[in-house]
Amino acid sequence: MRKINYIVVHCSATREGCTLTPEALEAEHRRRGFRTTGYHYYIRRDGTVLGTRSLELPGAHCRGHNKYSIGICYEGGLDARGNPKDTRTPEQRSALHLLVYQLLQQFRNARVCGHRDLSPDLDGDGTVEPWEWVKQCPCFEVNKEF
Repeated sequence: MRKINYIVVHCSATREGCTLTPEALEAEHRRRGFRTTGYHYYIRRDGTVLGTRSLELPGAHCRGHNKYSIGICYEGGLDARGNPKDTRTPEQRSALHLLVYQLLQQFRNARVCGHRDLSPDLDGDGTVEPWEWVKQCPCFEVNKEF
């Protein structure tokens, strides 16, 4: 098994009221040049957790961190106008917490973080601040929840 340093939470950047099927997610990733879905898990709005990539394989979800990370994506992340928003349903929140708990049982030293938390620390102060985020994903404070 690979060494895992990070469990990285993402959103699919899907607007409220819209769906993104696992097949559409995979098609989007293939259009971007990936062999398949870049995340290891995908959590639908109803809380269904889908394994989308083997944990044995590095992901394609967070440049510079894929080799030593697991990627989890939840369906959503944008309001109806396309602005970043925590759109997780209660079912998604519950499923995400359970999945992270299970992964931490297997990878005890892994850090749980959001995609944006792995943005470059531009001012070198040891903290990635909101102005340094490359993107808003996953549109909630992962560090406060985990």
